[in-house]
Amino acid sequence: MRGSLKTTLSGVTSALLLTTILFGRAASNTFEAARFRRYEGQSSTPARDSFINQQARDPFGTPTRREPASSTQREQTARGTALPSSVNFRESGRGLIVKTWINGAGPFDFALDTGAGATILSSRAAGAARVEVEDGGRGVTLGGLSGATRDGAQKAFVRTLALGSRENSLSARGLFVVAPGLPEGVDGVLDPSEAFRPIGFTIDMPNGVLSFFDPHARPVRASEAPHEGAVVPWLTDGQSRRPFVMLAEGRRALLDTGSGFGLAVDDAAARALGIIQTEGSRRSGAHDIAGGEVHSSRIRAATVRLGPLVLRGVPTDLLLHTLKGAPVILGRDALRPFRLTFDPLSRLIMLDPGAVSARD
Repeated sequence: MRGSLKTTLSGVTSALLLTTILFGRAASNTFEAARFRRYEGQSSTPARDSFINQQARDPFGTPTRREPASSTQREQTARGTALPSSVNFRESGRGLIVKTWINGAGPFDFALDTGAGATILSSRAAGAARVEVEDGGRGVTLGGLSGATRDGAQKAFVRTLALGSRENSLSARGLFVVAPGLPEGVDGVLDPSEAFRPIGFTIDMPNGVLSFFDPHARPVRASEAPHEGAVVPWLTDGQSRRPFVMLAEGRRALLDTGSGFGLAVDDAAARALGIIQTEGSRRSGAHDIAGGEVHSSRIRAATVRLGPLVLRGVPTDLLLHTLKGAPVILGRDALRPFRLTFDPLSRLIMLDPGAVSARD
């Protein structure tokens, strides 16, 4: 298994599992006034904008814009947003790394992570970009795959976000937090489901290209599945926009580009999916972003089905000492042959294996 952001360097394991993000108050569908201060420790100043919490019931339904918008304004924003240019990413031991600018500062190395649940900035990046963090309150608690939690993260206000070059900007959307626990040499984690909406995006794994599309003009359609590929519903856990898909065996799986796993399952999921738990190569314990330790073992390759798509010989990892009820994960070792297209409007995901031929 190739390494990932969360399984190498400082030993941070796969799947941040930010379903346990806490703000010290109940989630709300209303806009809440907030006070922000510069992360670098300057005195508090009144917030120039408002911030809203994640919507728990329908994570697609409420925009996290910094000021209220009518439905007409939201439609105009979605249709009128200029699409960023395509950018290259590289896969390394730290994940899918894309050059990123925050508030015009950079470049920073951010990991493109569909399993994160939020966009996370390191303290160094937040300080260099003069990011403002929410002043007062109890901050943010991060939960990891191990079930451990860590306090000390802060909800942040990011003004601008650019990828590939300083000029290739897009609206800074979704949940941003400044958090400890990132490995040395990683400046942040970028969750595209949060940061890019309402723009659609494609992660071309074989060719290392991240591109964007207007889902109003060029939607993903269930009837237009690629040859030997599939178009499947984009499911969520009800607390974030992280992309889940339904396996034919009746289990949901998280598409997690931040994970170096293949098909990652705990003991209960392995039994439900009929996975034979052979003796495998035991991997050393790794620490998730909350500091908890997770072990895994690479066992016999499995076969899984996503709609009409049958994935045979999928590298399979048995997770040990994880959060009870942890989701099944499809990480990079399983997703590497595909071009993955995410349509936040149609709530569909296309898996296209034809991307492999573009590289050959």
